[in-house]
Order: sequence, then C-alpha cells, then structure tokens
Amino acid sequence: MIFGRFLAKRLFLSLITLWLLSVIVFAGGQFLPGDVARAILGPLADPRAVANLNHQIGLDRPLLIQYWDWISHFIVGDMSRSYAFRAPVAPYIVTALGYSLKLGAVAFVLVVPISIAGGIWAALHAGRPIDRVISLVGLSAAVMPEFVTGIVLIVIFGLWLKLLPTTASWPAGAGPLTQIFYLLLPSLPLVLVLFGYLARMTRAGVIEALAADYTRTAILKGLPRATVIRRHVLRNALLPTITVIASQVGSLFGGLVVIEVLFHYQGLGTLIFTAARDKDFPMLEAGVMVIGLIYTLSAVVADILYALLDPRIRLRPGGE
Repeated sequence: MIFGRFLAKRLFLSLITLWLLSVIVFAGGQFLPGDVARAILGPLADPRAVANLNHQIGLDRPLLIQYWDWISHFIVGDMSRSYAFRAPVAPYIVTALGYSLKLGAVAFVLVVPISIAGGIWAALHAGRPIDRVISLVGLSAAVMPEFVTGIVLIVIFGLWLKLLPTTASWPAGAGPLTQIFYLLLPSLPLVLVLFGYLARMTRAGVIEALAADYTRTAILKGLPRATVIRRHVLRNALLPTITVIASQVGSLFGGLVVIEVLFHYQGLGTLIFTAARDKDFPMLEAGVMVIGLIYTLSAVVADILYALLDPRIRLRPGGE
C-alpha cells in the first residue's frame, strides 16, 4: 500500500514534468525567428501564397488552440505531419530513434563496466596516485562538453592515428560488427561524460562499504580479502550505483544532439537539429518530447529500483 502511494506520486510528478516540457517546447517553437510558410516556399514566394499556406497549416489560429490540438493528438500517438516532408512525423521519429538507440546502446555497454571497474579500483587504492588519477580524469571528463571531447577524439583517433572512422554513417548493407565499429568513436564522448559520475558514485559506495561493520566482522572472521570484497563490499556498494545507472539513460539521450550532428549520424538528435533549422515545428516538438519521455521514464525506473533496494525510501512518509 505504501509502495503503491510512492509509485503513484512518482508517476504523477513525471506527468507534471512532461506537461511542463510540452509547454516549453511548444512556446520555444513559437519564438523561433522566421516564418514557417516563408521557410517552406522560399524567400521569393508571393505574400498571399505565404499567408494561404500559414492558414492551411493552421498557424493563424490562437496559440492555445494550436497547443491543445497538438498535445491532444500527441497523447494518443498522432505526432501530426511534418511541414518539411509533408508526411506524418511518426515514421521519421521511429526510424531516427532506432539509430539513436544503437548509438546509446554502444555507449552504455562501454561506460558501465569501465566506470564500475574504475570506481572499484580507485576505492581499493584510496588516497594513492591511481585513485587521484582516476578521480581527476573522471572529473575532467564530466565537466567537458561533448562537442569539445568529440572534436579532440576525432583529431586523435580519426586523423592522427587513423584507427576509427570520423563519421558514424556506415556503408550500405554493413553488418552489426561494422556498424558497432563506426559507432565506437561517436560513443566515446558520451562514455567520458558518464564515466566521471558513475565512477565517483561507485568509489564512494565501495569506500563506505569497506568501513561498514559487516565488512570488519567478515575480516575478523578470517575470510580472504577477495571473498570479503566480492561477497560483502561489492554486493552492498553497487546497489546504489545500479539506480544511478538507470537514471543516466536519460542523460545519455540528452547528449545525442551534439554528437549526432558532429559525426553526421542520422539519429534523433540530428532530426531535431534539422527540424529546428527548417522551422519544422511538428518534427521538432515530437523529437524533443520523445527524448523527454525517455528521460522521465528512466528517472521513474531509477526511483523504483532505489525504493526496492532501499525500503527506507518507500516506507518514509510521503516517499521523500
């Protein structure tokens, strides 16, 4: 019963967040400079043709009516029609999302074991040079913007060493391994950003577990160090890290726009960038809302995992 209230509250807050995001996205689209019909017809189009197209699209209606028409259709899965392609938005979003999921999956598979291993190694050597190096690298990588690290990685691995392709667009008919090879370099900036955060969380959890009473008791019983670390330290230290990893799925997608544009990858980020440039509001709004939905769902999953792993969270009055 208490967990049900906890879950209901989290879902309610998520719905409020998505609603606020929809308002911001819609308002942001309205404030973009330029005229939609003029962008579609060209700068030399007759003003009457521009006004007529704006009327056909429905952009001359009151903003509240436009917003309600858009959000009410979006809720039931109708993402409207693209201004630029003159076709339904949903197929483009689904195709681009599939590409983005591939890139996100490669980055996720790389960053999780590397971050956990780095955090554990730093914690087991706390205060030593290796701990300082891992902490410094993680902190520097976390604060560095993705486009900066992306450019540096392109120069090093793509131009100097020529180990990886500088574009994420693989040849037609490429197999899964070839696709992964082309996605390695674009995934590295995302890996570096998340590595710092996840490694620090893992390090803190392991250090706390090493100082816990159950760890000292296990050592006093004469258990080998490796057994103590495996059975007692890691089992307890990595539980919070699991919830953090779940919450970072949304952050992973949040950094795709810059990376996909930088590496010429036809994913959801590139689609959003192109829609903003072309003033294709239905495509822009749908793309941002899909990323917001993924971000919100990952946060809800993280909250649920944290509540399941730590009953004190869900049993606390109000779930706070």
